[in-house]
Amino acid sequence: MVNIFKIYNPLNILWLVILLFALRIGYIFQLPDNLNFVFVEPFARLLVPSAYELSFPPFLNMLLAGVVVLGQALLINHLVNSYNLLGRSTFLPALMYVTISSLFTPFAILSAPLISNFFVIWMLFKLFSFYKSSDAKSTSYDLGIIVALGSLVYLPFIYLFLAIWIALVIFKPLNWREWISAILGFATVFFFLAVFYYLNNRLTSFYNIWKPLGTKFPNRININYYNYIVLAPVILILILYFFKLQQNFYKSYVQIRKSFQLLFIIFLITGLSFYVKSDFRINHFLLCAVPASVFFSYYFVNAGVKWFYETLYALLLFSIIYFQFNTF
Repeated sequence: MVNIFKIYNPLNILWLVILLFALRIGYIFQLPDNLNFVFVEPFARLLVPSAYELSFPPFLNMLLAGVVVLGQALLINHLVNSYNLLGRSTFLPALMYVTISSLFTPFAILSAPLISNFFVIWMLFKLFSFYKSSDAKSTSYDLGIIVALGSLVYLPFIYLFLAIWIALVIFKPLNWREWISAILGFATVFFFLAVFYYLNNRLTSFYNIWKPLGTKFPNRININYYNYIVLAPVILILILYFFKLQQNFYKSYVQIRKSFQLLFIIFLITGLSFYVKSDFRINHFLLCAVPASVFFSYYFVNAGVKWFYETLYALLLFSIIYFQFNTF
C-alpha cells in the first residue's frame, strides 16, 4: 500500500477514495439517529443569517465529511510537493492524512475542527512563503485574518496566531512591522464582529468571547484507555519519524529544516489548545492531523526496510478498523 503512494500517480486518487470508505466502514454500521453540525462558534451567530447549526441525515453527514477529508488530503499533498518537503513528488501526504483523519469514529463526521483544517492548510501555504519573501507585511496581515476567521469557526484555533510570530522568527529577520501587521489583520475581523454586536445592542457581552482563554489547563483528562490503544502504532511511527529526521536534518536544505520546525510548533499548539472548549471532544485533535500527516509521510518516504514499514502501516489500518467495531 505505501509503495503505491510513493509514486506520484493521479490514479492514486481512486485508491484514496476506496481507502476512505474502508476506514469508515465500521462507523457506517453504528450511525446514530441524528447528527448536528455546528459550523460557527456561538458568539459568531450574529454573522450567520440562518441557523448556525445544521442537521443532516447521518449517512449524508459522513459522506460530506469524507468529501471534505479527500479535498483536504489533496491540498496537503499539493502543499508538500510544492515546497518539496519530502525531496520528491509523492502521494504519501494525502494517504497519511486520510488515514490519520480516520483514527477515531468522531473524526468521521462533520465538525468545526475538520472545517478548521482548511484554514490550517491555507496558513501553511502562506507561512512557508515567508522564506523567499523580501517583505512579509501583507502576508502577515492575511494570516492574522485567517486566524481570526478560523477562530469564528472554532475558538481554540485562535492560538495559531502564535504560529505566525514563531514563523517570522524562524524564516525572517526581525521586522516589527510584520509582527504588527499580523495583529492588525486579526483585529480587523473582530472589529467588524464588535460592530455587529454594537448594532444588535449586545456590545456589553462582547468581552465574553475571551473568557474561555482564561480557563486553567486541566491537571488530568478522563479517557477510556482501551479505546486509545489505536494510538500505539501512531506513537511508534512518530518516534521513527523523529529518528529519521534527526539522521537527515543537516543534510536537508535550510528551508526544509525550518519548515519542519514550524510544523512541529503547529503540532504542539493545536494539540495543547483543547482545554479552551468546556465541552471538549476528541475530534479537537483533527487539528493535529495536518502536520502529523507530513511527519508520517517523511518517515515512510525515507524508510528503507519495505516489509517493516508496510507491516507497520497495515497494523495501523487494522487497528483503526478493529477499534471501530470494538469500543469496549
